[in-house]
Amino acid sequence: MKLHVITFILFLSIFQAAFAQETNKFDEKGLRHGLWKGTYAESQRPRYEGTFEHGKETGVFKFFDDTKELKVIATRDFTAKDGSAYTTFFDQKGNKVSEGKEVNKLYEGEWKYYHLESKEIMTVENYSKGKLNGIRKVFYKSGKIAEEANYKDGIKNGPYKKYSERGVVLEDAIYKNGEFDGAVTYNDDAGKTIKGQFKNGKKSGIWKYYENGKLVKEENPNKPVKEKFKINSKNKGARKLPQNAPANR
Repeated sequence: MKLHVITFILFLSIFQAAFAQETNKFDEKGLRHGLWKGTYAESQRPRYEGTFEHGKETGVFKFFDDTKELKVIATRDFTAKDGSAYTTFFDQKGNKVSEGKEVNKLYEGEWKYYHLESKEIMTVENYSKGKLNGIRKVFYKSGKIAEEANYKDGIKNGPYKKYSERGVVLEDAIYKNGEFDGAVTYNDDAGKTIKGQFKNGKKSGIWKYYENGKLVKEENPNKPVKEKFKINSKNKGARKLPQNAPANR
């Protein structure tokens, strides 16, 4: 019996040694070549596995969580062979969290993000060399639009709109270099509206307050009054809009 055990252990050791020689190898130029497997430093559990071809990733790489279950938490697909990788992130239950293209490990083009444990899209973003560029859209789980913003080099620039799930435009504004700049309108589901202007992130000019389309108050931001005009949203309960709205959002 002992002989059989010793023989089995010896065979297993030889097999593991032979397998190890077939992974994590370099070519004659010192570049990674063939199947590679990485491990977490402390636990020594598998961290990733994928194939290199003379220093370049090929096929699909898998990345695992640091648990005994070895859940796949991300994949990077290099089959396009143009230097890009289509990357997908997963949660512990295998649901998609986000997906999109990377070039030189920087986000590029359209990226999609999903609602928690759902196939419904939560956010769609557009990137150029790792920075937000173009339209960014946020959706309610119902699929209805919640927010639209424009970006340039990672900073809000251009029209911005925020919606209630009922389709009411709660906020309609313009950004310049990440700050409010230009006309802005705030609405709620109860028919209240505030209209005004921003310049370089600060309120300017005359601000007007309406109820059901009727003008009820005007004010100069340089001469604030104590009264506050309430804006109500059925989505998130009542909220108060200060007379001096924040310069940054």
